[in-house]
Amino acid sequence: MAGRAASIGSVAIRVAFLAAECEPWAKTGGLADVVDALARALGRLDGRPAGIVDVYLPRYREVAVPRGASSAQQIRVPDPHSASGVAELSIVDVAADGYRLRLVDHAAGFDREGIYGNDGEDYGDNPWRFGLLCRATLEAIRLHPEPVDVLHLHDWHASPASILRDTRYADDPVIGRLAVLHTLHNLAYRGWTPRDRLDQLGLAPGDGVVPADVESFDLLRAGIERAELVNTVSEGFAAEALTPEHGRGLEGLLAGLGDRFFGILNGLDCEVWDPAADPATAAPYDRADRSGKAACRADLLAGLGFDPLDAGPVLGMIGRLDPQKGFDLLAAAVPRLLAMGARIVVQGTGQRELAEPFRRAAAADPARIALIERFDRDMARRIYAGVDLFVMPSRFEPCGQGQMIALRYGTPPIVRRTGGLADSVVDETDRPGRGTGFCFDEASPEALVAACERAIVCRATGGTAWSRLVDRGMAVDFDWVRGSAPRYLAAYHRAIDLRRRRLAAGPR
Repeated sequence: MAGRAASIGSVAIRVAFLAAECEPWAKTGGLADVVDALARALGRLDGRPAGIVDVYLPRYREVAVPRGASSAQQIRVPDPHSASGVAELSIVDVAADGYRLRLVDHAAGFDREGIYGNDGEDYGDNPWRFGLLCRATLEAIRLHPEPVDVLHLHDWHASPASILRDTRYADDPVIGRLAVLHTLHNLAYRGWTPRDRLDQLGLAPGDGVVPADVESFDLLRAGIERAELVNTVSEGFAAEALTPEHGRGLEGLLAGLGDRFFGILNGLDCEVWDPAADPATAAPYDRADRSGKAACRADLLAGLGFDPLDAGPVLGMIGRLDPQKGFDLLAAAVPRLLAMGARIVVQGTGQRELAEPFRRAAAADPARIALIERFDRDMARRIYAGVDLFVMPSRFEPCGQGQMIALRYGTPPIVRRTGGLADSVVDETDRPGRGTGFCFDEASPEALVAACERAIVCRATGGTAWSRLVDRGMAVDFDWVRGSAPRYLAAYHRAIDLRRRRLAAGPR
């Protein structure tokens, strides 16, 4: 399936996504969800089932290729990491839901236990691996009979594609004309490449791409510098990224882009996340009839060894065990939350030291604390549906999806007022009768406890105030097709126009 182009007015375009993750094939976080959901939404904008997007993704060991997939292309690309100087790869085409998945198949690069590394350590040849992904993607686009107009790059892993477009492929009639939109999902990950590993990318200090005095090359910065347009995944984080606190040294570069840098709030796939049709939960429910949520709550608590008849508040948190997410803030708050009568459910994988406080607490009080230290899609859905309140105390959060899912599942979120969390959750304390959850400002256990207390009191009071709060949250529409996907399509057209003007103006 190649897909058909969508259009604004009479102008049709095709887009190639280049990403390290895509749900459901390869996922460590929200990047995968966005790549999949946005690709599908773009294909539905004009009401037709076929997509306008090809998604290029490594064929990792964990990627199960469905029956009927075909090796559509055999390609050879320069490979600075091999003795022959050439890598032979295949592109495996998979008909996904509304788009075409194009798996870059190269066993030496991607047939490994982990996506980025193993046992908590990144693979030392990640620059080569993702550089190879970019070379293969560009060569596949160049050789394919259907022209691509826009290269949509996601995070640092895709940055080598911009470098290659402007160097090796600068005069190529197919690749040289590609417009680039680069989406920044998380500025904490930059693809820093030490000087002694630049050869993995076919680069060297002083080569016109890398400064002569560089000790570690910032791949994300290089991608930003070369893109026609750059965006991040919420308006709030776009503003925060222009400050020293959140810009991580990129604030000056991003500010210099002017209106070529902007935010588009991520959406939510409301078909994938639908409490009325979720096969993982104990009972269906929706905004009009929330009665099934009680069964979901009882099922979750009984499965965890909690008393399902205890009406006390149950708080849930799901995420990557990373300091960014604020798991340590919740861990420090546990004694005071337990004193309020709360029970706590935590699911996450990542840094084991962040799980350790919850591991000890769960061992000491298994009827009130539960830790699910594994990646489990079904359990995550049961938590969203079964807990009373959902906690997201992130130190920074470019967008976040957990709060959107919680709202849709009738579970008011408790969030730190930052980035996309501030854009998507309205604080009930600040705007009584109009809120959808509870917000706090300081990244401290004390501020988190205070916000949880406000939420717990509101729930305990019950009545119409609580019921309407839940109802308002479930009414929020984060659907990609009705919200953010049209903004991306407009950005593609703008990027194409900017690219044409750059090429017409000649070398910079």
